[in-house]
Amino acid sequence: MGKIQENKQIKLDALFKSAYDLFISNGIEKTSIHDIVNKAGVAKGTFYLYFKDKYDIRDRLIAHTAEKLFVSAYNALLTDQLLYPKFEDKIIFIVDYILDELNTNKMTLRFIYKNLSWGLFRKALSNDNLTNEIHFMDFYHKMVEKNPEVHLKDPEIMLFTIIELASSTSYSTILDNEPVPYEEMKPYLNDHIRAIIHNHIIEEHI
Repeated sequence: MGKIQENKQIKLDALFKSAYDLFISNGIEKTSIHDIVNKAGVAKGTFYLYFKDKYDIRDRLIAHTAEKLFVSAYNALLTDQLLYPKFEDKIIFIVDYILDELNTNKMTLRFIYKNLSWGLFRKALSNDNLTNEIHFMDFYHKMVEKNPEVHLKDPEIMLFTIIELASSTSYSTILDNEPVPYEEMKPYLNDHIRAIIHNHIIEEHI
């Protein structure tokens, strides 16, 4: 990475961190672009190089935060992948890892829960890759490719269904203990995720 690109990345990271801190502490409606750039220590013109408005940075930040969780989960899986030989076990590991992280950082869950959806990922990740990181979809497709014994029907629809189920369930059970606390809900959630995966497996080569 050249010096110019490195400086751009530093400013972008500062904007993301500033927006996250302000959205968490003040809420989105009470946070202005002026607040974000002041806290980040950059010019307002720099903000508009990357984002249309504060809702655009919110959407990108939510996608970025969720993507980082997924990538961390995937990297953790790689260290223990021999313990999870089946494709469905790998998916369950990643879901559990992400939800465990959100369970320990409830402020992050409160921030992203309403937007942790396929629609937002599609919108945000269809733009240029601002962070120069590998997208979570690349990791997902690698997981599918590394399990040739499992042939999936519509793998992206399967992922959409799992994301929607896990995000809505996690908010209620982690933050409100409804209908039961998170640890009690986890086995039921995992069973439902396995059922979704089985519904999308159209051929297994043994």
